Amino acid sequence: MKEYRLAAWPELRGPAHRTAHARMVSDMSHRHVTVSQLVDASGLRRREVRRFIEMLGASGLIAERDARAQNSLFGSRRLHGWFQRRRSAQHATR
Repeated sequence: MKEYRLAAWPELRGPAHRTAHARMVSDMSHRHVTVSQLVDASGLRRREVRRFIEMLGASGLIAERDARAQNSLFGSRRLHGWFQRRRSAQHATR
């Protein structure tokens, strides 16, 4: 699975100049997001989100990465969870 983030701010025109598209652009400007996250945030169909990402990609405005890399042992989510469990265990033994 891929995650996408804006590499540069696009100028939205025509059919892409809708609130849903602006919401996706805003999300992608702050962090890497998956297609599923963009579908949930925008309310658009998966097919429409994919077309929008392809349009941005064709213009060189998207940076993408493999989402599985972030879920590895040293990925931010799992490592954060480990620290939280470790800290809770330390407090429980006191």
